[in-house]
Amino acid sequence: MVGPGQVMVSDVVAESVAVHGFWTRSRKSGLVYLIVGLFAAVVFGLATKAGETATFTLSTKPGGAGLDLPARAFAIGFGLVCALTGAALLAGYFRRHFGATTAVAIVSFVLSFLCWQVAGNDLPLVGLAQQTLFLAVPLILGSLAGVLGERSGVINVAIEGQLLTGAFCGALFGSIAASAWVGLVAAAIGGGLIGAILAVLAIRYLVDQVVLGVVLNVFAMGVTGYLYDRFMQPNTQAYNNPPTFPAIHIPLLADIPVIGPVLFQNTIITYLAIVLVVVVSLALTKTRWGLRTRAVGEHPTAADTLGIRVRLVRYRNVIMGGLIAGIGGAALTVGSVGQFGKDMSNGRGFIALAALIFGRWSPTGALLGALLFGFADALQSNLSSLNSVVPSQFLTMLPYIATILAVAGLVGKVRAPAADGKPYVKS
Repeated sequence: MVGPGQVMVSDVVAESVAVHGFWTRSRKSGLVYLIVGLFAAVVFGLATKAGETATFTLSTKPGGAGLDLPARAFAIGFGLVCALTGAALLAGYFRRHFGATTAVAIVSFVLSFLCWQVAGNDLPLVGLAQQTLFLAVPLILGSLAGVLGERSGVINVAIEGQLLTGAFCGALFGSIAASAWVGLVAAAIGGGLIGAILAVLAIRYLVDQVVLGVVLNVFAMGVTGYLYDRFMQPNTQAYNNPPTFPAIHIPLLADIPVIGPVLFQNTIITYLAIVLVVVVSLALTKTRWGLRTRAVGEHPTAADTLGIRVRLVRYRNVIMGGLIAGIGGAALTVGSVGQFGKDMSNGRGFIALAALIFGRWSPTGALLGALLFGFADALQSNLSSLNSVVPSQFLTMLPYIATILAVAGLVGKVRAPAADGKPYVKS
């Protein structure tokens, strides 16, 4: 019997379902994972020829020692794992561990897909990881720029323009001075300049921040495109031939199997990106600057009452974010191929913005989001070299498909800083 004042657990569950509805976010996601898991098990499994082996090598190039898996069996098996994970979420289990469950479903689906695609070939996992980190560096730095601006209340849609301007300045001034270091500094200043324009127009003149960001992106594309046609293209040797940073092998650590080549054999810009993630993450949570930044981004009026100069904090953070995004642009030129090309940022600024949202406005979350999108980009490159039966146009779409799915389906309901995008006018 149930005594007075006591409530049955079933009544609480029934009331919760009645209030929130049966189709919660976890159940909707579970249904999606169940469908795509079954699709993977059936389509990828049946499309894989019986007896073929998928080889995943622990090296940077094909042909090394690795793990041989029966392709069809594991394509079906990983697909079923994804489906079972979805079924568990659909049944109401693991709701408190939605993030981990989602990760299992995604990894299982990707592994099923890879077993199908790699059947009869070999995929160098270390090389794939190296390429993932390399391609993620501009995204990491761009998303950090977004974190600094948006945690203080200014939306930064101009990351694309900051990356592009940084790449252009890095190539131009690196070529003139014949120094990659000069190119790196110039790239940071170029990104900082776009950040300063964003800050002045958004904070001082209260221009709509989203529209302003789009305008600055178009402005950066126009200016860099014109100067490229006017100076760089006719005089490539003088203005578009900068030296590049070599890979730095950290002694002892670079010799660690698997991990060493991925983490400790990179350019200075990659190391700088990792260091900046750690520094910004600690600074936001452990320092007075971080406390003020978060206060300005959440409750600027209360922060002002306590003597914090709201506009100054926003100016400083947005410009600092521009400097960091400019370094991300340098990763595309002096940190990579050297030469600048028209519109070479190629939408990376918008993907960095998606990584920022995916990471819930935190530096470490943005890092994980950037690595996810970098992996999608690296995967399409590797599969193209394996003569994948998937059309090359679809493979090229992979990073952008991953962006859409991550932001629309995996993040769910997230809360931006309360004052994000809201101009502050002192009363």
